[in-house]
Amino acid sequence: MQLSNAFDFNQGQWINEPKTKQLSQGSLQLKTEPETDFWQRSYYGFRKADAPALLFNTQENFSFLVKVAFNYQALFDQAGVIIFIDDDNWFKASIEYENGTFSKLGSVVTNIGYSDWATTDIKTPEYIWYRLSRRGPDFRIEFSYDGDEFYQMRIFHLHALGETSAEMCQGDPSETTNLNIRFGVYACSPTASSFTATFSEAVLGECIWEHHQ
Repeated sequence: MQLSNAFDFNQGQWINEPKTKQLSQGSLQLKTEPETDFWQRSYYGFRKADAPALLFNTQENFSFLVKVAFNYQALFDQAGVIIFIDDDNWFKASIEYENGTFSKLGSVVTNIGYSDWATTDIKTPEYIWYRLSRRGPDFRIEFSYDGDEFYQMRIFHLHALGETSAEMCQGDPSETTNLNIRFGVYACSPTASSFTATFSEAVLGECIWEHHQ
């Protein structure tokens, strides 16, 4: 997918396409199915990769911005951004519902079939923005409550994309890395729940994550 501020959800490809969805150039709305999730092994022992995700292909370094709105209903309901290479190598970031008082703003990095989970407790908003930036095999995820002021959640590496190198991660921010990935948005309900998630105001452009001096 070419880097362009005119982002079109219609250009995406589904994995685990949802039964209920509304798709247009500027937005995507989907309803989750119960007992769907992305997770691999760590701590809980189970393996899941059956949640719906709308994915876009690119070889380039980029920054991807999207607004995510939701009406969570039950524990672990979540909607956010995702990178999906295969079942054993992927990333996701979202707010995961806990209760009426707070939820967990978190991210999961899965390398060679094992997931981690980094979280912080927040009051549950009705919507949030995520900004995902790529430099070669390395990524930064940020969040914002208003779409203007962003806060870093984490920097991470996906092992399936190889080693970090200066040639790959520095220089022209629009350079091609020759390592194809699929990234996009997802939503799921790991318990016996279902809710509606809406993705909008998406922008895909050159990487704004400055290379390390």
